[in-house]
Formats: sequence, structure tokens, C-alpha cells
Amino acid sequence: MANGDFYGPAENYFHKLLGPEPEPGFSVPEELERNWGRRWGRGDETSVLRTVLVRRPNPGMGDIRADAWSDEAQALVDPDRNWYYKRATPPDMSRVYEQHDQLIAALEAEGVEVIIAPELPRTFTKSVYARDPLLTVPGGAIIGRLAPRMRRGEEASVTQSIAALGMPILGTITGTGLLEGGSFHMLRKDLAVYGTSIRCNEEGARQLESLLKPLGITLITVPLPGYTIHTDGQFMVLDDHTVMANPHRLPYQFIAQLGELGYDIVHPHPDEQNSCNSLMVRPGRIIMASIYPHTAEMLRRRGFEIVMIDYDEIINNGGNIHCSTTELVRDWQ
Repeated sequence: MANGDFYGPAENYFHKLLGPEPEPGFSVPEELERNWGRRWGRGDETSVLRTVLVRRPNPGMGDIRADAWSDEAQALVDPDRNWYYKRATPPDMSRVYEQHDQLIAALEAEGVEVIIAPELPRTFTKSVYARDPLLTVPGGAIIGRLAPRMRRGEEASVTQSIAALGMPILGTITGTGLLEGGSFHMLRKDLAVYGTSIRCNEEGARQLESLLKPLGITLITVPLPGYTIHTDGQFMVLDDHTVMANPHRLPYQFIAQLGELGYDIVHPHPDEQNSCNSLMVRPGRIIMASIYPHTAEMLRRRGFEIVMIDYDEIINNGGNIHCSTTELVRDWQ
């Protein structure tokens, strides 16, 4: 017989002695710590943030030109579809870098470990928005598939970055699925929200649900109206019983469901709706862009601490503070 075709009594004994051991499950915290070194991932949006992934602004933002103004888009738009910028004047790159430095400094001041993903080629002008290529759940990460051709390739880069840290990769969106992390929220350890849109399709949601089910996570799918692309511009969890939301840009059924789940809904100032795209760094403490003073004051009156940083130069590139960060580790049990 060929080697390995026959197992004698000794081999049988050791196979019985050494396993298998399916329990405890993969995501049990002690099992993760023993086998993967840390309690990777997160179970909500508000617990203490320990480790975050960012990517510095791409130098290709400096290629944005003032002669590319589009009246239809009300933005500077690249004919080759490598960039757009929501202002008539191009970004001041010195301010872009300085404002991103403010974000990193604010995170580090909160005791957050900041992981910086490597720089990509100049055409990746949106890569500063490090949330979109992946999402994280208790136990690890799910790699998305970005909708715009101009961003394809960021997925492979973040996969390499987090795998090098030792973070488990629990799945990857394949086929025709489109999934972006900016449209995903963990309400609690066993309940998540995902917004489908022009950028996040039903096939991506179907694959996501199949990956979450073995982890014991129920997925609420929210069909976003019009050309709203992500939930994180319209909705953020503030604590176990409060969310901040723009109700006119979310379906009524989802607003009602939040009420059924026990959440009170507060609204940002009407001129500061994108303030929902801010980041909780621990219970009661939020990093927010300084262009939202009225919303910040409303939240302070409700007992929240607000850390304000300048971020408008990056916001005009199409994303905000929440978009620019992905939690790799938040405290969870």
C-alpha cells in the first residue's frame, strides 16, 4: 500500500486523542486571543476604539484641475474618471495633508493605535477613504468589492495590510457583488445594518448575509433612496439608545425599525447633515469635522464630548472622517 493508505491502531488512537474540537467556536474571544493574538473586529459602533486603519491622502489629488468644472455635476470632474472634487477650486494639498495629520493626531491622543495602509498609484484619488474596501465584525474582516472602476485594487491592498497584522479574513465578496464598508454598521454584536444603493448592490448584500449568518449576526438590509450611496453619511449610532440620522434620506421602514429596536432619533442641524459621518472613539466621545459647529453644540448639550478637527479639504473629495477610518479592533465581549 502507498504511504498514508493504512492507519494502524497507534494512528487511530492519536487521531481520537487529539481531536477534532469544533467547540468553542472561532469567534469566542478566548479562542481568538489564543489562536489569532487579539479580539479582532468589533461588535458595535461606540465601544472603546483600540486599532484603526487609515490611508494617507493620495498625491494624485494634486492632479485635480480648475479647468475641469462641470455645471451638471457642480464639481471638478476628470474626463478620464479618475477624480472629482466638489468645489470650483482644486484642493490645497498642503491643507489636505495637514488635515489628515490632524485626524491621526486626534486618534492617537485618544490612545488609538493607527495603522497606515501603503500608498497606491496616483489614480487612486479616493483611497484616503479607507473604510470602503472592507468591513469588520466580531472575529475579523470581510473584504468588499468597490463599485467604481477607479477604486478597484484597493481591496487587494487592504487585504495584504490587515493579513500582515494577523487579522482573520472571514470572507471576500466575489462574482458581481458590490459591497462598500461605508454602508455597514454594527448595531450590536448580533445585529448589523447594510444599505443597498447604486454602489452597494443586492448581490453584495446576499453574499454578506451568508457570511454573517454563521457568526450569529442578523443583517438588516436598507434600500437607500435615490443616489444616496452609503448609510454612514446619513446615520450614526451615538449610544445604546440613541442614533443621529437624516430621516429624509433613509426609508421610513428603517426609521420605524430603529424605533422598534428602542432607539431615539436625533437630527443634525439642517445645514450640517453630513455630520452623521463622524467617528465614535469611545462611549460618549466623537471626532467630528469643525464645519459642523451647530450639530456639535447640540450633541454637547446631550452630554457628548466632541473633538473637532479641520477636515473640509478632504470632505470636498467626497468623504468624511468616518469614511477615512476602519475599526480593526473595538472592545467587545
